[in-house]
Amino acid sequence: GALLALSKPPGLPILGRPGDLSLDALLPALRQRLGLAAELHVVKAPAREYSGLVLLSSCYHTTKKLQQFFTNARCRGQYPATYRAITVGVPAEVEGEISTGLCWQQQGDRAMVVPVPAPGRRSLARKDVKSTLTRYRVLSAVGGCALLQLQPRTAFPEQLEVHLTLLLCPALGDHKHSSRVGRVLGVPFLTLETAPTRTQVLDEELLSRLGLSPRQLHHLPLHIHLQELVLP
Repeated sequence: GALLALSKPPGLPILGRPGDLSLDALLPALRQRLGLAAELHVVKAPAREYSGLVLLSSCYHTTKKLQQFFTNARCRGQYPATYRAITVGVPAEVEGEISTGLCWQQQGDRAMVVPVPAPGRRSLARKDVKSTLTRYRVLSAVGGCALLQLQPRTAFPEQLEVHLTLLLCPALGDHKHSSRVGRVLGVPFLTLETAPTRTQVLDEELLSRLGLSPRQLHHLPLHIHLQELVLP
């Protein structure tokens, strides 16, 4: 009917400045190519750095109805979005939950999302910190990497990336938060201080398996993918 689903590559923003490449800027050309009479609207889409499902609609009322459904789903204990991620490292447990407070913290001229392990009631009440939760399950593991299924039970920017670092298994291609996970004699540990962002460090064996040189690493995209959306 009015719905259209497509798969977005990583790095493509949903909205952009005039003249920039974005999903929104591509919608008129997509509408023309498909021969649709009505304009296309974005119902649900993953973050810029993620790949995966984008849900579009050519009906204004359908768009609003579904957006309201996604907004209210968590209040009803429904979690309609499921992600997949490839991680550097394998979680100690096959499945479980990652729970922490998250907040924005200014570092120099940029803002970073940082974990707050034990947020106080006042900071939660003031909404300075948000309590966040993600369920995970290991689907497979090989060569020191794992394929995880992720189901966020809350919504916060960069929640999945930060939660994976707390598992000591940052997402492949995470050049923003992976520096929080260090290694001593091959054993991962979480750094207490917020480390500066840098290109993700991978061992030579994994680089070889990926067919990449160290100089190409900063081009490696974030391997978090919106796999499934459940509609009412």
